[in-house]
Amino acid sequence: MNKEKEKSLNETLDKAIKIGFGLVPVDGIEEVFAQKIMVIGTAVEEKYTSLDGLRKLIRMQQEQSQGMELTFTRTEVYRDYPADGNVAVIVEDIYLEIKINTDTTGFGLRASTIFECKNDHWKMIHWHASKPDNVQSETDTYGIEEWKQKADALEKLVSERTADLLVKNEQLNAAITNLKSTQTQLIQSEKMASLGELTAGIAHEIQNPLNFVNNFSEINKELLVELKEEAEKGNMDEVNVIATDAIANEEKILHHGKRADAIVKGMLQHSRSSSGVKEPTDINALADEYLRLAYHGLRAKDKSFNATLKTDYDKSIGNINIIPQDMGRVILNLITNAFYAVDEKQKSGIENYEPTVTVATKRLADKIEVRVSDNGGGIPAHAVDKIFQPFFTTKPTGQGTGLGLSMSYEIVTKGHGGELQAHTVQGQGTTFIISLPA
Repeated sequence: MNKEKEKSLNETLDKAIKIGFGLVPVDGIEEVFAQKIMVIGTAVEEKYTSLDGLRKLIRMQQEQSQGMELTFTRTEVYRDYPADGNVAVIVEDIYLEIKINTDTTGFGLRASTIFECKNDHWKMIHWHASKPDNVQSETDTYGIEEWKQKADALEKLVSERTADLLVKNEQLNAAITNLKSTQTQLIQSEKMASLGELTAGIAHEIQNPLNFVNNFSEINKELLVELKEEAEKGNMDEVNVIATDAIANEEKILHHGKRADAIVKGMLQHSRSSSGVKEPTDINALADEYLRLAYHGLRAKDKSFNATLKTDYDKSIGNINIIPQDMGRVILNLITNAFYAVDEKQKSGIENYEPTVTVATKRLADKIEVRVSDNGGGIPAHAVDKIFQPFFTTKPTGQGTGLGLSMSYEIVTKGHGGELQAHTVQGQGTTFIISLPA
């Protein structure tokens, strides 16, 4: 055992002895004695199995010692550190001197203690005190043989308790491992669920550039046939005109091909595990991308859905250092929730209601803000303080996992050192504000 740990043990022992004899206030008794401490005193009936019992014993001793001056000396008889040094067995002879006015008397007793160390903190779990006068053996005045037997019994008790703790520790580690595995599976399920929401929007977004690619390819095919005919005629002026048009079309094909490629890469980036590495990212482009994908995805699932989309991007922001996969999931989750809120309000049949979702960014002095607002029904008052808790959802059973906002909160606060806040007015709508360090 290292010196610091042994020093801490000795300090705990000193304090425990003083508290036990009622020589110091019992403040902080929980720091020295275990909650389920076993205390066996010098009298036949002095047996307690809890901290409350120990308090009762100390109060009784303090009442009995009113008007007395108590001092004591201690001599260590036995000390051992079984269980890898996290348990200590200490036996001491203690001589207690009692002074009343000018009269002095005293007696000796044998104190056997067991301490247990958890999280680098010692606590007494067993205390047995007896007077040597009570020993029956004529040849063993101080009860050494008796205490050897008790030490063996204590050693057995320590071994049994240590074995029990090891089993419980293994069970706890197994439970923690299973919990982490389940958490990982739930997070991945949430990611794939959000990817499913995007699928229809992705198909819609890819279809547009593919249509351009197909159309310009058809035009270029016709232009090349025409170019060949004009070349055979030797009409070079017309050949140059046609070639210029074909080149312009090829540039458009390349542009829209890259657009489709970017959409596919974004989808793959969203589905794969986060790299955890921050990189310069255009937050305006990221927000706009997910706004369109989420909108077209919902429209593909429900043709009756419609909403006005408003954007207000601060172009002075430029690129900021974020983990794009993670921040994309946050923005997608907030936008999807906003669409759900306005759709539910529209289905309630309110007249002249125009569902509107707004995404805005702004550079402030020391931070960047991303705001996602809706004019839906707002968050119920009883739910406002719970929305970032895991598994809490206001959606009907089967329509929400309750993980979206809690994951978003973790990503923003722990992953990016930012803040995620919700401002809501019942019946008027909600605004979620992502604040990121500039």
